[in-house]
Amino acid sequence: MIVLQCMLLAGCRKTPAGEYRTVRVKAVEQVENYTYLFVKGKGPAYWVAVPSMDASPGETYSYRGGLLMEEFYSKELDRTFEQVIFLEGLFSGEPPEQARKQEVDYKPKVAIEKSDVNLEQEKGFIPISDLYADPAAYEGQTIQVKGKVTRFNPEIMGRNWVHIQDGTDHNGKFDLTATSSASFETGSTVKLEGVVSLNKDFGYGYTYEILLEDAVPAE
Repeated sequence: MIVLQCMLLAGCRKTPAGEYRTVRVKAVEQVENYTYLFVKGKGPAYWVAVPSMDASPGETYSYRGGLLMEEFYSKELDRTFEQVIFLEGLFSGEPPEQARKQEVDYKPKVAIEKSDVNLEQEKGFIPISDLYADPAAYEGQTIQVKGKVTRFNPEIMGRNWVHIQDGTDHNGKFDLTATSSASFETGSTVKLEGVVSLNKDFGYGYTYEILLEDAVPAE
């Protein structure tokens, strides 16, 4: 699956999942949805990109895996990166010794905070809490959801990624990720229609219990 998606983007390659890399930040570039970090490990310095985070030169982080993009053009920065590695997240400091020896429990994660959202539910739209309460009931179905956009990450693996919340919660699960070819503004309220997929694993940290795929604006 991920190989086919990478073919949609020129120069997209996977980096080895088992290699833990520790790097020091040399420079930071912030745009609306991403943080670009110029980092240096044992070899030459290079660029990585993660969902927006606070970072400063001199800080040390670690990661593994990622998606390597070659000749990647950033519209916000109006520059082309010869190479940049897209990551799901970074860890402060060096990886634990146990993680160096085992291939478990060391996937980068970006903290997802619960937003103050209070949307009126509408007939025909599935609350996010219902999806997490009984995911199997919706698998493979085309559904409609309504929510507030809390994060928007464009142009990763040939698609845009949008996170929405509607104020509902099931056992601490309140955030739904959707993929789409459309663009959305963070903070806006949207209605989406898409197909529910379960336990999607694109590799290297991109794992989703529930994913709304090929989402389009709903009426």
